[in-house]
Amino acid sequence: MERTHVFRRRISYPHPQAVRGEGVYLYDQAGRRYIDASGGPVVVNIGHGVKEVAAAMAAQAGAVAYVHGATFTTAALERYAGRLAGLVPLGDARFYFLTSGSEAVEAALKFARQLQVARGEAGRDVTIARWGSYHGATLGALAVSGKPSMRNLYAPLFRDQPHIPAPYCYRCAYDSSYPGCGLACAQALEEEIKRQGPGRVAAFLAEPVGGATLGAVVPPPEYWPRVREICDRYGILLIADEVMTGFGRTGRWFAMEHWGVRPDAMVMGKGATGGYFPLSILAVRRADVETIVRAHGDFNHGGTFSHHAVGGAAALATLDYLESHHLVAAAARQGAYLGQRLQEALGRHPCVGEVRGIGMLWAVEYVADRQTKEPFSPQAGLSTRLADLAFERGVLLYPGHGGADGLAGDHLMVAPPFVASAAEIDQVVDVLAEVTAIATQRAG
Repeated sequence: MERTHVFRRRISYPHPQAVRGEGVYLYDQAGRRYIDASGGPVVVNIGHGVKEVAAAMAAQAGAVAYVHGATFTTAALERYAGRLAGLVPLGDARFYFLTSGSEAVEAALKFARQLQVARGEAGRDVTIARWGSYHGATLGALAVSGKPSMRNLYAPLFRDQPHIPAPYCYRCAYDSSYPGCGLACAQALEEEIKRQGPGRVAAFLAEPVGGATLGAVVPPPEYWPRVREICDRYGILLIADEVMTGFGRTGRWFAMEHWGVRPDAMVMGKGATGGYFPLSILAVRRADVETIVRAHGDFNHGGTFSHHAVGGAAALATLDYLESHHLVAAAARQGAYLGQRLQEALGRHPCVGEVRGIGMLWAVEYVADRQTKEPFSPQAGLSTRLADLAFERGVLLYPGHGGADGLAGDHLMVAPPFVASAAEIDQVVDVLAEVTAIATQRAG
C-alpha cells in the first residue's frame, strides 16, 4: 500500500499528483498530459483552468468567504439565483443551495414530504424511484438509488423505497421492444402507485437520462410526458435528478427540455460550477415554498455549508462562461460529432452491444456475445480494465458496471468538457478503440 495519510478512493491504485489543468487536459507532477474525456465523473463542462472562475472565487473569498445561510445572504447568490430562474423549466423557481448531489437529493425528499404534509396529505411518505439509478451516497439517497452494488451493504441502515424498471430499451425489463412495448416502463409507475396506495406516495424521483449506473440511457420520446400525466393524476411530485445532466450536458440547459416536460422539483450539481466548487441545488416552485411557509413557517432542513458565498460566486462565473462562450450549443454540436465517431469506431465491434447517448453524454456498453447480449463475467472487471488501459495512454474515461443485472454488465462513459475540439474527440475515440481491442480479447 502506498505510504500516505490520505484515504484514497481506490486504495490499491497509484494516484499521480495532478498539478495543472487547461481546457480538456490535466497534467501530473511528472509533466504527463491526460485528456479528461469524462469530465471526471461527468462534472467538468467548461474545461479546466478557467481563470475567470478562479478569480471570481478569490474575490468572493477575499470579501466574505462564509456566512451562515440562516442569517445572511450575499450578492453572488442573489444574482445567481435570479439568472438561474430564467433557465430552469420550473416557472417561478426558488433555489436551495447545498454542497453535493447527495445533499440535494436528501433535501428534495424532505421537501416532497413536507409539502405533502403542508397540503394536508400527511400519509404520503413514500418516494418511488427506478432500478438502474444512482442518486447519492447518503442513506436517504441510497434508499431511492437503484444500484445494488452501492445499496446492499448499507440496506439494514435505511428505510427502503419502492423501485420500478428504467426505460432501458437495450435490456427491456419486459422482454419487449419500442414502440410495441406500450411504454410498459412508464406504466409501471402507475401500477406501483396503486400497489403502494395512492394516498401514500409523495414523489417520483428519476434521472431524465440514465446516468452512470446504466450509462447514458435515453428514454423513448413519449416516456416523460406519460410520467408527467401519471404524477398529475395522483397528486405526486415529479422530481428530476439533473445532477449529471444539467447545465448543458445533453445539449440543452436541462435534459427535461428535450421532452417539453416541467418537473415539480429539480436537483442539480456537477456542472453548476464545473468542478470548481462543491455546490448543489434544489430547485422548487415558489408556490410550493409558500404552501410550506403558510403551514410550517420554514422548510425543516439546513446545513453548515448551505448557501455558500464562494459557491455562489463560482456558479455565477461558470454560468457567465457557459453563456459567453455558447457552450450549451457547443455541447450539442460536438456531442453529435462524438456520437458519430463512437458509432463509426465501435458500433460494429463484436463485443460492443450498444453505443448510446445525447449531447456530450455518451456510453459504450460491452457484451461477451452481441447476439444474446450476454455480459462479461463481473470477475473479468472489464470496464475498470478498459479505463485503466486508457489512463495508461493518457485518456480519462468513466467506467460503470452492473447494468445488466445489478452485478454483471460493463460500460464506459465518454463525456468530455464542452470545449473539446474535433481533433481531441478523434484522439479519445482512437484510444478507446485501441483499448477495446486489447481488453475484450483478454477478457474473452
